[in-house]
Amino acid sequence: MPPITRIAVIGGGAAGFFAAITSAEVLGGAGEVTLYEATPHLLAKVRVSGGGRCNVTHACFEPAELVKKYPRGGRELLGAFHRFQPRDTVAWFAARDVATKTEEDGRMFPVTDDSQTIIECLMAAARKAEVKIVPTMGVRKVEWVEEKFLLTFTDGSAARYDRLIIATGGNKSSGGLAMAESFGHTILPPVPSLFTFHIQDTRLHDLSGVSVENVVLTAPGTKLRTDGPLLVTHWGLSGPAVLKLSAWGAREFAGQNYSFPIHINWVPPRTRDTLLKELSLVREQNARKQVTTFSPVPMPQRLWERFVIAAGIPATTPWAHVSNPSLQALATQLTASEFKVDGKSMFKDEFVTCGGVKLSEVDFKTMESRQRPGLYFAGEVLDVDGVTGGFNFQNAWTTGYLAGSAAAQPRA
Repeated sequence: MPPITRIAVIGGGAAGFFAAITSAEVLGGAGEVTLYEATPHLLAKVRVSGGGRCNVTHACFEPAELVKKYPRGGRELLGAFHRFQPRDTVAWFAARDVATKTEEDGRMFPVTDDSQTIIECLMAAARKAEVKIVPTMGVRKVEWVEEKFLLTFTDGSAARYDRLIIATGGNKSSGGLAMAESFGHTILPPVPSLFTFHIQDTRLHDLSGVSVENVVLTAPGTKLRTDGPLLVTHWGLSGPAVLKLSAWGAREFAGQNYSFPIHINWVPPRTRDTLLKELSLVREQNARKQVTTFSPVPMPQRLWERFVIAAGIPATTPWAHVSNPSLQALATQLTASEFKVDGKSMFKDEFVTCGGVKLSEVDFKTMESRQRPGLYFAGEVLDVDGVTGGFNFQNAWTTGYLAGSAAAQPRA
């Protein structure tokens, strides 16, 4: 009889659970899988994601399109998504009696709209596969001793394993990055991704809750450009367009200490020139109407009024009295208004980082370390992050599945 394979998984989040379940299912009783979580809270991010509904994945079933949603890791994930992608995620949950639904923007949720459904499914799958789950047990140190991984725990005890999967997330405090580094891996310093912008600007004052369906955001001096819905908040700006820009610019914005300008086109696809022509025509055809009460562009009325005032046009001015310079100023406000970002706010519960284990040091067919055979990585401990919309969970499912499958294979 071949010896029992012992696999340890460090990290009780989405990637860790998926890796542990997959390993145990592949082993089918010919080995044992133990999952360690330092905190008492298993699957904490799953619980709070999507406002407690759990945005499981995204309805993007072409790997070549899917990888475009990852500011870091897209190239490496291309092959991985050919092996396990959103379609497989949906099928995996469906096979375990969890149906999913797709919303208009492509985000996918359990039909129950309750993250507890996903948690219970993963817990049940882990129990069925006989994964041993050990919460409130941190790993203090990992060493390679006598052809085994020797794990030393926070209570002073130790255990040996044949294979090790690190799925601790990208947070510096999680310990997974230090473990990877101890095996010779390069760590790209983690910095926040997916954050909202702090902006103090009279044009936004008291407009919290106002949203615009589609804007184009750019960061001057960079190639960064995103589009999508935008939301005015108490502290500045949020919404998908902002979160995407923060993800793509994560490292750049960290380097600027979160102090940088952004430009917003509030009325795409109009440009300053095309809008100027439109406004000139409005001035001719609606001469007697007041500028503040008659807006020719799709925009919340209160926001329109702010831009009229910012362009230097008094509130009661009729269109007929708007000078050419004022019209040009209004066109600039609407298509290229500049705002100064002076800080960020994180979604603490859904904290996403850019940075982690250097991707060239990992085999993305198996998620195995190129530095230490038998060591695998899954999830955000890698320098992989996606934009908002279920893409970070899909990275967790995919890399967890590949790591779990490979770790359970017998050595040649």
